[in-house]
Parts: sequence; structure tokens; C-alpha cells
Amino acid sequence: MKELRTYLQEEIGLSQGEVERLSSKLVRKEFEARTEIVRSGTIARGIYFIENGLLRTYHLMDGKEITTYFACDHQFISTYASFIDQSPSFETLEAIENSTVYELSYNTLKELYDESSNFERLGRVLAERNYLCILDRTLTMQTKTAKQKYLEFMETYDKKIVQRVPQHQIASFLGMTPESLSRIRKQLVTS
Repeated sequence: MKELRTYLQEEIGLSQGEVERLSSKLVRKEFEARTEIVRSGTIARGIYFIENGLLRTYHLMDGKEITTYFACDHQFISTYASFIDQSPSFETLEAIENSTVYELSYNTLKELYDESSNFERLGRVLAERNYLCILDRTLTMQTKTAKQKYLEFMETYDKKIVQRVPQHQIASFLGMTPESLSRIRKQLVTS
């Protein structure tokens, strides 16, 4: 919770009172590995700040899981499209490992927006960062080779994600087969 409070004060500019107000609305939850927090076809009712753990979003295409996002300690995650417009999610949000999160419900966030423009700033900053992440991912998928995608992933993603996410999930996130990723990793070790 300390990391979230620091983020809210330093990055968003919430006052101590606003941080206390938001903190009182958060619900601490623990999820075991492989728990589906939001299932495809259901509505995402919350956004999650990860105290510790590792989560991902994915969707199914032709029976295969396509990972779309990873998040770990001190990051936010949700199935954002569903959360924003309160429609059924096309993605599933899953805990990759045992995780502790703080949930902020959609309804509570809307109430907080009405209370202070600083809470609206929180929503705007999260939306902006999510947009930039999606734009970066789109450009990466369209313009980089498989090897470049993997190297960029290794350089830019949190070490916890790089080291602890199963290889097949990383491969699907990068738009390649596990076998292709394995070949790239072997090439990098031998070069």
C-alpha cells in the first residue's frame, strides 16, 4: 500500500486527504495462481493495483491463448475496454502466480471523479499510459522482427515478468510460436 500511496501523491498529485479517501475505498484481495479474476464475457467491475504478484490479460483465438498484457508489483491492470464502458470483456484477466492486489471498483472511481479533479487526473493518467502502451505494442508488432521484439521485451519489461512468465505466454505476447522463441533464445546464447 505504501507504493500506491507514494504513486498517488508524487505522480498524480493527490493530497494526503485524497490519498486517505481513495485508500479507504480500496479492497485488498488475494488470488491464487491461475485464478481468473475477470472471465471473458463478464464485465470488469474493478481496476487492480498489484501489491505483489504477476497477472496477465489474454483472449482466445482459434482455441489458443493470445496474451495481450502483463503486469507485476506496483502496476495497474484490468481488462480496460470492459472496465471503461462496462461491457462484456473479450479478454480474461488471470493471476499467473499468487498475487495480492487492491481493487478499486468502477462505481467507486466514478464517485471519486465527482469529488475532485485530482481523481479525474488519476483516471486520465491511467488511460494515457494504457494508450501509449497499446500504441507501442502495435508498432512493435508491425515493424520489428521476431528477434527485435524479444530483445525489446527483455530490455523494457520488468525483470520479474521476463524471468517468471512461462515461455509460451511470452511467445504468444510477442506474436510467435514457442518454438520460434526457443530458437531465438538459443541464437542469443550462442552469439
